[in-house]
Amino acid sequence: MLVIVAGALEGLFSLGVTRTPKWKWENSWGLGSLIALVVVPWPLALLTIPDLFAVYGALPASKLLLTFLFGVGWGLGGIFWGKAIAAVGLALGVSLLMGLINVFGSLVPFALFQRQQVLTAGGLTLIGAVTIMLFGIVFLARAGQLKEQDLAASSTSAEAGGAAVKISTPFSIGLLFCVLSGALSALVNFSFIAGADIGVAAQEAGAPLWARGFAIWALVFTGNYLVNFLYAAWLMARNRSFGQIARGDVQHWFWVGFMGIAWPAGIAVYGIAAYLLGDFGAYVGFPMMLVCSILFGNLAGALSGEWKGTSPAARQAMVAGVLILILALGVMGLANQLLAKGGGHA
Repeated sequence: MLVIVAGALEGLFSLGVTRTPKWKWENSWGLGSLIALVVVPWPLALLTIPDLFAVYGALPASKLLLTFLFGVGWGLGGIFWGKAIAAVGLALGVSLLMGLINVFGSLVPFALFQRQQVLTAGGLTLIGAVTIMLFGIVFLARAGQLKEQDLAASSTSAEAGGAAVKISTPFSIGLLFCVLSGALSALVNFSFIAGADIGVAAQEAGAPLWARGFAIWALVFTGNYLVNFLYAAWLMARNRSFGQIARGDVQHWFWVGFMGIAWPAGIAVYGIAAYLLGDFGAYVGFPMMLVCSILFGNLAGALSGEWKGTSPAARQAMVAGVLILILALGVMGLANQLLAKGGGHA
């Protein structure tokens, strides 16, 4: 399923930050954002939507500006995303961030734009699925706390063996970064829902159904990645870290390239999946993508050694959280079926 592909890309793109040790955070994040800004959004839109700028010209400027500003808000969330991942680790960071984004990006717009569906069987099932997901997030958060305690207790011996995990930011500050990022990053789905008219206009101009979202994403991605790139460039100027880019080897450029392509590509694939899921795809497909992101993020964290040296209790909590998320994913699929039977429009 496309939702799984989108989730995998969104859950793994942050590897670009953790796999570039010769660069500072701003080097990796800035280069990844620049690649994401240049390579994906506008080429996709220009290649798939006939006379794109005529489509924009026929729409109210306020609609285009609002869509762009949602992207700017998402970009601000991305800044805190990078800080959160660096502070709490890939597995826990992706889990907490995706959980918060799920609440703000799925249930909130569902309540605002689909009020008549909230108390239907499908609406209640969707709320239940998100609740189950949040329980999974609680288990994963607990696993992350136990992991931090275990790694802190063994940091001295780990450093002696050359395999230390450096925890430079307090856990409480990392959680704050997660909350800020989660609330702001949820604006990406608001932009997709609020910009529906742009997609309709693109389809009327001759774009296929699966590609009409690219007209929305071109504006949203521009706001997002421009903010992230400018912030990272400012940090590089302030910290005088531009020169560190030259220290990067082929591996560094591979991972930053992966980040720059996977990050926007995951959202673009989600947009296609949302249209194919039907009228409620933006409300159900979004949390489904996030669950898949969490699962792939935890898989990446496990494979990269984040859980090495942790206690059985930490690993058991992580596994329990993952199993609960898989259950939530199944319930979300049921919710989409029930909503589709009940009718309505996204």
